[in-house]
Amino acid sequence: MIRYALRCDEGHDFDGWFRSSDGFEAMRDAGHVTCAQCGTTRVDRALMAPAVTEKRPLTAPRNPAEAALDALRRKVEENSDYVGLSFAEEARAMHEGKRPARAIHGEARPEEARKLIEDGVPVAPLPFRPRQKAN
Repeated sequence: MIRYALRCDEGHDFDGWFRSSDGFEAMRDAGHVTCAQCGTTRVDRALMAPAVTEKRPLTAPRNPAEAALDALRRKVEENSDYVGLSFAEEARAMHEGKRPARAIHGEARPEEARKLIEDGVPVAPLPFRPRQKAN
């Protein structure tokens, strides 16, 4: 199916769907294409920009910055444990020697993150939101 932008000789714009260019012309020539506003059959195609879509996987980054963020996300996810909302508690416990040190990532409320930084716990924000993990 092809969508055409159409215009009647009165200047009304509308669109229509046709099987092919030949199909449009046959229907128009037979008087079966009419203006949606005034009903005239003096209709022709109007200028329109082609609808060109980019062929790429849905998960592919769209630009170099997104590619870099995607690579960083993969590296973080492959080399650290996701601890979810217990990030602040886990980071503080490792800093105080109550738990063995390991690489972690997760989520913290702004006030929790601020307190960790004030207390000298080595943390840094990530430039992306963690993916939700199911149990």
